[in-house]
Amino acid sequence: MKKIALIIAIVAFSSIGFAQNGAKIEFREDNNTIDYGTINKTQDSGVRSFTFTNTGNAPLIITGVQSTSSCTILSKQNDSILPGKSGSIEVKYNMVPGPIRKTITVESNAVNYPEGRIALKIKGEVLTN
Repeated sequence: MKKIALIIAIVAFSSIGFAQNGAKIEFREDNNTIDYGTINKTQDSGVRSFTFTNTGNAPLIITGVQSTSSCTILSKQNDSILPGKSGSIEVKYNMVPGPIRKTITVESNAVNYPEGRIALKIKGEVLTN
């Protein structure tokens, strides 16, 4: 009986050591993707916002946001985001006619993504009329 209790205690303490402590970022959008759908070039500004929450136990710091061509980062969170608080990253697609398939890379101190790098995606199609 003592051996079983000892094994349970060791497993419990070991699992605490493997828990990730630090900032964690969770985006509201499914699969970190915004779907523009089919939009008209003259009737849509191309501006969208990725909203996120720090679900960790340390301040979240966004150190960089980069995008592929035809996509502009309008704003990013410059201040650290405290645990439980939310922020956003605003992007603008330049409304080039045709399919939209772009990636925005976010660099942060989030422990729930490898090296704190998160790939955000936008997709859809821009029509000229």
